[in-house]
Amino acid sequence: MQRTWALAASLVLTACGAPPPQPVEAPAAPAAVVEPAAGDLFVEAAAASGLDFVHFNGMTGELYYPEMMGSGLALFDYDDDGDLDVYFVQGAPLGPGEPAFPPAGPLPPSGRLYRNDLAAAAGGRPVLRFTDVTAESGLAGAIGYGMGVAAADFDNDGRVDLYLTNLGANQLWKNAGRAGGGPVTFVDVTAAAGVGDARWSVPAVAFDYDRDGWLDLFVGNYVEWTPEADPRCKDELGLPNYCGPLAFEPQPDALYRNTGGRGGAPVFEEVSGRAGLNAEYGGALGAVAADFDGDGRLDLYVGNDGLPNQLWVSLGDGRFENRAVLAGCAVDARGQPQASMGVAAADFDGDGDEDLFITHLAREINTVYVNDGAGVFADRSVETGLGSPSWNATGFGTAWLDYDNDGWLDVLAVNGAVKVIKEQALAGEALPLRQRNQLFRHRGAGAGVLYEEVTDEAGAALAAAEVSRGAAFGDLDNDGDVDVVVGNNGGAARLLVNQVGHRARWLGLRLLAAVPDGAGGTSERDAWGALAIVAAPDGRELARRVGAAASYASSSDPRLLFGLGTEGGAVDVRVRWPDGAEERWTAVGTDRYTTLRQGTGQAVAGGGP
Repeated sequence: MQRTWALAASLVLTACGAPPPQPVEAPAAPAAVVEPAAGDLFVEAAAASGLDFVHFNGMTGELYYPEMMGSGLALFDYDDDGDLDVYFVQGAPLGPGEPAFPPAGPLPPSGRLYRNDLAAAAGGRPVLRFTDVTAESGLAGAIGYGMGVAAADFDNDGRVDLYLTNLGANQLWKNAGRAGGGPVTFVDVTAAAGVGDARWSVPAVAFDYDRDGWLDLFVGNYVEWTPEADPRCKDELGLPNYCGPLAFEPQPDALYRNTGGRGGAPVFEEVSGRAGLNAEYGGALGAVAADFDGDGRLDLYVGNDGLPNQLWVSLGDGRFENRAVLAGCAVDARGQPQASMGVAAADFDGDGDEDLFITHLAREINTVYVNDGAGVFADRSVETGLGSPSWNATGFGTAWLDYDNDGWLDVLAVNGAVKVIKEQALAGEALPLRQRNQLFRHRGAGAGVLYEEVTDEAGAALAAAEVSRGAAFGDLDNDGDVDVVVGNNGGAARLLVNQVGHRARWLGLRLLAAVPDGAGGTSERDAWGALAIVAAPDGRELARRVGAAASYASSSDPRLLFGLGTEGGAVDVRVRWPDGAEERWTAVGTDRYTTLRQGTGQAVAGGGP
């Protein structure tokens, strides 16, 4: 008979001399909270809005390593109607035996696409309503043991495609648009595109590393695993538990260069060896693209699980060099590699360069690497106040986000253990890995310790302890503040609707890059990798990069939000486009979204491809 979690808990209880618990069902999703209490920062509204996704992890009681690692999600506007839709990556059965918690529908389940039918209620406040459009979209065919997703326009046709990373062959689903007035559909073009990596992949990053106008693709591969070769691991008491990453062989990552669209699909060539990225690897879980050394070219930071991280600095000729050790961001301040699940990059301290935040295992503390402007980092995890509170937490999805729109970047880390929490097992928990998520507020200029944890003050939306993994960030209701969708392993997704940010002044930007269309003309798409710098009314410069909220296995809103606090009035904006060109716009209106198109601003001297 296969070992279920109830039986595993029974082993623990027997070892402690207590009677075993009765078999338990998967925990039911708690009722959605739709009305915030006074002072709540977020309200949980997944069920109330129709976002009813439940993740299936395929567990059968064998404690297979992959079952507690997934999965991610994407926020993207698939139907180009001006609001963010949601795609959830789904799991599948693992190995032989009956799943402990089978999904409501047939096996294997598919990923799910939800259309945002945003409407206005009385008084003009936006109301979120989601409709499951998986079947009509064609994405019911997106079946596999899913891990992550990158949502981006890979063929420059103005429509957002989906690249799905899996335990097994990855998939590229092209957004085919509408045919004859019907629904928007997706088509599997993996074979034609040449990106069906069959290894266990987790992060995927879309970025134009060679500045040719086509989005290239980095795929972070994790470890080699099969159910037949899954080792049996035990904890310090000799009881069954999940293994760690060092029990498996890490796999090389992959870099795919986009050579342009032909025959209705983008075509890629793998250039990992030529670019130098296959020289070092370590089991990738997080990755983000940014210009860490300020030379105008996009670099790549890769977070590895239990092995040193990599900082792949672009040399400008298609090659990259790993400078993480010399740059001080390969290991922590003690010289130890960490778990490195979620990764995010941003200029959190307002000094004009991009810093790093990385989530890790419990007992490792999350890491803040502060950039000196030349791509050299210092571990300031403890000094900033972001390290010590994470001591008991295992973090996954994360981002720098200005939830209160005061102009300073806050941090959210979503948590869930990867080793059995014995107290939960003793209590008969079906999946004893639950932990609370954590929210940290930036205290502003002049603060000694920059961040303070405000999880307890955030309200009921952050009160539950779950097994959180992916997190995606964006303004789902278009009211000018950042909302969050959280994917929970083996459980219901959560929608955290921001209740405070829209009360401040704000600026929303969508940046559209001018790109080739593959037929000798030009097109436009979201400018992944572009950097916008806003001259705020209080005299500060606020910088945000498209795509830098990388999180864990997830894809977030490509639009940029700038909190302006209590200051109003129009602002000036500079944009550094991915091809190196730089433009300026003056007197851009606030408290609304504005689209800035490459080639329509005033050219800045010195900027250019």
